[in-house]
Amino acid sequence: MNRRHFNGFWTLTAVFGALFLSPKAYALSLADLSNAQASQGLKAALDRGARAAVDLLGRPDGFLGDARVRIGLPQALQDASGLLRTLGQGQRLDELVNAMNRAAEAAVPLARDMLVGAVKSMNVQDAKAILGGGETAVTQFFVDKTRAPLGDKFLPVVKKTTTQVNLAEKYNQVAGKAAAVGLLKGEAVTIERYVTGKALDGLYFMIGEEEKKIRQDPVGTGSALLKKVFGALQ
Repeated sequence: MNRRHFNGFWTLTAVFGALFLSPKAYALSLADLSNAQASQGLKAALDRGARAAVDLLGRPDGFLGDARVRIGLPQALQDASGLLRTLGQGQRLDELVNAMNRAAEAAVPLARDMLVGAVKSMNVQDAKAILGGGETAVTQFFVDKTRAPLGDKFLPVVKKTTTQVNLAEKYNQVAGKAAAVGLLKGEAVTIERYVTGKALDGLYFMIGEEEKKIRQDPVGTGSALLKKVFGALQ
């Protein structure tokens, strides 16, 4: 089919397929979401993307070895890192970066069940929001459904790893005083909350990357259902 003649109407593959339909093609629209097979296909794509993201990040060097999601020092420490290194604190800074990323790698597997549960609980309204929300709709779906509770799950795991590094505790002491006078706000007030936030950012970023892959090549995913729902609408 000549892509130049596609009519540009986004179907379910607006989320994952990037497939345009010719004037003769049958399009699954928002009104067709009651179709069980179409709904199943969308859930299958969401499930696949979420699981793949967890598998990529929840392993050694999942964060530390990937520049796109690698967790760097909080800005306050980053600003002071040059001076700290000249004072012989370089190894401690490196240990903290390593611990932060290892903590994120340890925490991410805890997200699997919650992400899968969010997919299973998806209703017609959720699906319509995904279809009408553009290229970031899938990520936003998972953020809305899981970010707050996942933060609560990640925090104890992150704390267990980062508290083993002396510099983390020193940062928390200084950051706590800065926060008390309004110089620091949000996740940066403790290393644990900072890492938890960055771990979640990395997770949703990677879900978005997996979404792009499925959108660009739904047939190449190897799933018969995804091929049928996303690849056969021609």
